[in-house]
Amino acid sequence: QVQLVESGGGLVQAGGSLRLSCAASGSIFSINVMGWYRQAPGNERELVADISSGGSTSYTGSVKGRFTISRDVAKKTVYLQMDSLKPEDTAVYYCYADIYGSDYWGQGTRVTVSS
Repeated sequence: QVQLVESGGGLVQAGGSLRLSCAASGSIFSINVMGWYRQAPGNERELVADISSGGSTSYTGSVKGRFTISRDVAKKTVYLQMDSLKPEDTAVYYCYADIYGSDYWGQGTRVTVSS
């Protein structure tokens, strides 16, 4: 059974930083893409950033230059370094992983940015 466990959310002032982590566990030989989505109240879930097994990254426009996604393939862990946070980054952040063609999701971690 595959599980994704996130950590690192919290409350931060605008301009501050947070680092999210997501570790995958279970019977996993390899993971294709790992990434982060977020969902703010009243909004649809949106892709924030993702990273392939080869290290290729993509970001949604509003976080480019402020967020950095990375992964440790051996540890089956993906990270999201969030700098220069803005109140509009406030949301529940969900980790996801594409494993053998199936999508798996974490339980979500809340990020609140105060102005």
